[in-house]
Amino acid sequence: MVLGVRLFQVQALDLDGMAQAGLSKRLTTTAVPPVRGSIVDMNGKDFARSVERFDIVVDQQLSAVDEFRRWNEATEEWEVIPMKQGLAELAEVLDMEQDTLRAAVLGDKTFNFVLRSVTPDMKNRALDVRVPGVYADPTSLRTYPAGPVGGSIIGYVSADGKPREGLEYALNDALTGTAGSRTFEIGGDGIRIPYATNEDIPAENGQDVRLTIDQDLQWFAQQTIASQVEEYDAEWGNIVVVEVDTGNIRAMAESTTPDPNDPGATPPEQRRPNSVSASFEPGSTTKVITLAAALEEGLITPASEFELDNRYTVGDQTFKDSTDHGKEKRTAAGVLAKSMNTGTVQIGEKLTKQERYEWLKKFGIGEPLGTGLTEENQGLLPTPDTWDDRQQYTVLFGQGLTQTALHTAMVYQTIANDGVRLAPRLIDAYVDPDGTEHVVPQAEGTPVVSAETAAQMRTMLETVTEEGSGKSGELEQYRVGSKTGTAEAPSESGGYDGYTLSYVGIAPIEEPEYVVVVTLQRPQGDLYYLIPGLSFQKVMQQVLTANNVPASTTRPDIYPVDY
Repeated sequence: MVLGVRLFQVQALDLDGMAQAGLSKRLTTTAVPPVRGSIVDMNGKDFARSVERFDIVVDQQLSAVDEFRRWNEATEEWEVIPMKQGLAELAEVLDMEQDTLRAAVLGDKTFNFVLRSVTPDMKNRALDVRVPGVYADPTSLRTYPAGPVGGSIIGYVSADGKPREGLEYALNDALTGTAGSRTFEIGGDGIRIPYATNEDIPAENGQDVRLTIDQDLQWFAQQTIASQVEEYDAEWGNIVVVEVDTGNIRAMAESTTPDPNDPGATPPEQRRPNSVSASFEPGSTTKVITLAAALEEGLITPASEFELDNRYTVGDQTFKDSTDHGKEKRTAAGVLAKSMNTGTVQIGEKLTKQERYEWLKKFGIGEPLGTGLTEENQGLLPTPDTWDDRQQYTVLFGQGLTQTALHTAMVYQTIANDGVRLAPRLIDAYVDPDGTEHVVPQAEGTPVVSAETAAQMRTMLETVTEEGSGKSGELEQYRVGSKTGTAEAPSESGGYDGYTLSYVGIAPIEEPEYVVVVTLQRPQGDLYYLIPGLSFQKVMQQVLTANNVPASTTRPDIYPVDY
């Protein structure tokens, strides 16, 4: 009677509950990871992409059997396979030592890795062995087809799937996507039951990210700067290429760049993009800000006259030029062309301390760059109330403040773009898995100086190339406006232990298309023969030719340098 009552309860009164309890024991749920989005260049060439892979895993408790059944397609019959044979077959498929495989499969863990990141073909062959408890979890492998090209920008994903450095880290939320899940029934032998309960929640793959970088130009610039750094035994160097009317960064090349496929081969301190992370005193490239401010304020014209000795004293501070010379009669254009500190201080002292500070800020000095990279350094521009008697003048020629190579590029982009400063643009668009593009708009430009002042400055920069310190960057087919910079590099123990050399150029100067900045840190040897202008020549020629920019058809337009 008791058994009858209980049977009635189970079969008639609690049928759904017992069935559900049995189903719950048979159900297993696994996560379905999303595919990480790709990072591509402006033309769609891959910097980083993910390929489909699988982790072979095991529930060891389901593998605790002496034998299992497997369907034989040839005989169309079930056959009994000894566990020892099954493990031997699986070891051969996975190319593992049998002892290593046995240690991974046998035990009492409900989850254990057997072999990680195998190809889809190997996964299929492994599951065809039908060892109980062995199944596959979908995953992906991050690869970097371009190798070290742009490596410091891209960053990498570590073996444990964590994004490290660069855009991989900074844009992780967009690249990652959302995981899905897969729920299915397994039998007592650990094998999935066909046609049984199955519920899939698909993963949402990550977005692709399209950059403004030109991969081919990036490679060329990296080769160029690496060669010059090696030639002059410099600590490091970089080259930045910016498109004038968009602010797009077309190349941001470092002399030492990690290969994201093997980041450990590069020391950690050399993996960062120095173009945005290394801040230094720029030296004479900053003189364009002083002269542009004085022009805009109506304090000088390009033909303003200055009688200059090798030294100039204001208050109790004395400033000298880089070379010894007698009394010279220079125009304002000549002061810039010959990169004269004495003349620059005479021009800059016409501005108040507050005006000097505000003009530097207008040109972006000490301001965030906004590229999206977490390694950015906004530089250092102390406020005027902290300037001492000397610093209030040294900021006029690029000392007593710091900036990155990209800051320098954007100062000259402003001059080239009729006085309108744009934000540097590294990320062009986010692309959904279905192909929908979300273009990152260029922020509205900020007018800094008038178009007239900008045009005068461009003529003055061409005068630098033709009659001054920028001759090393001349191009045969294109007119170039340029400026050189030399600043002492501070040592860790205080004082100075080397120099930072820069060359900035705009071309074609009559209708500006690109700005190229070359920087060398602590090169060795005679400074007069360490010419970053040679690297400028190569890279600017490459970018103009590759983009089919017409050659200049007019003669250089320059100002008198003396009177």
